[in-house]
Amino acid sequence: MNSTKWIYRFDELGAAHNDVVGKKCAQLGEMTRAGFNVPPGFALGLQAYEMFMEKSGAYEDIADYLKEFEADPKNPSDLPKYDKASKILRSMIERKEMPGELEGPIGKFYDDLCRVTGVGDVSVATRSAGPSSHPGQYETFLHVQGKSEVMRHIIKVWSSTFNQRSIHARHLAGLPLGYDPIGVGVLKMVHSKTAGVMFTLNPANGDRSKIIIEGNWGLGESVVSGSVTPDEWVIDKVVIEIVKRAISKKTIEFTLEESSGRPRMLEVPGDRQGVPCLTDEEVLELARLGKKLERHYGKPQDIEWTIDRDLPFPENIFFVQTRPETIWSKKRSDGKLKTSGSASRDVIDFYRNLKA
Repeated sequence: MNSTKWIYRFDELGAAHNDVVGKKCAQLGEMTRAGFNVPPGFALGLQAYEMFMEKSGAYEDIADYLKEFEADPKNPSDLPKYDKASKILRSMIERKEMPGELEGPIGKFYDDLCRVTGVGDVSVATRSAGPSSHPGQYETFLHVQGKSEVMRHIIKVWSSTFNQRSIHARHLAGLPLGYDPIGVGVLKMVHSKTAGVMFTLNPANGDRSKIIIEGNWGLGESVVSGSVTPDEWVIDKVVIEIVKRAISKKTIEFTLEESSGRPRMLEVPGDRQGVPCLTDEEVLELARLGKKLERHYGKPQDIEWTIDRDLPFPENIFFVQTRPETIWSKKRSDGKLKTSGSASRDVIDFYRNLKA
């Protein structure tokens, strides 16, 4: 591996690059190279974060500020203090310009992405990718267009390592407050009709003969956040056959607010609320691909997928993340779930709230 390289096409990456570009980007690369449908894009490694922070002067500014910031050991949960520090630190970082050594190569990779997709100033997502799992801790920005906005939002992703939650977590873990490098994935936006999650086992009981698919209209935030009761399908993994379905009344969906690049919640029109958000054809193809992903990685997977409204089936199915299922693999012989180690509390709570 070239230690001086800091920017990569997805097809240059694989699972072995986890500590180079972060887990999310490494897995996007792994899926791309394995032939799965992933939005085209590129990744900035952890080294790019360090280069930006050093060459822009951000590290020096942060160090100066932190000399005056003292966490109270008697009150480690003084969140207002961390919130104030976060606002100051993020403002310092986001006022910086992208150094020329980074701006040139990033601009070229973005130009290449525009050429590959056939879209000038193609709309992209800038997604955070930590080298270890911190679900929801860092930020993602959607519908980013044009080189200057791509640069600005990459810096905003980097600055999200100084949000209140992150600096407080570093303090509690005894880690340096001013240092937390992450990767950034830059992916073509999918015009999402439907999105959701897929588990290649039943997360409610660990049954590896089943695949569970959950989805809702619009972006995947509604499913991942638990803000809706999604449609759910249970698929027999052996024969790829739907054995159970539960179609919910879906009253809200998240769509993209183009002016801010942020998801916004809208009411689903009445004539769509009780309609399945996936066709049986799409459900079965997702399950077939999920089974293939599990076979590729050699263990059950927790997968995020999305369906593009502008493309024909099956080219409209995209995968934007996969990770190993961690809860049942950590199950002890006494039948209780482990709640320590690398498994996040967010993921544990999410699994426990799933329907049987």
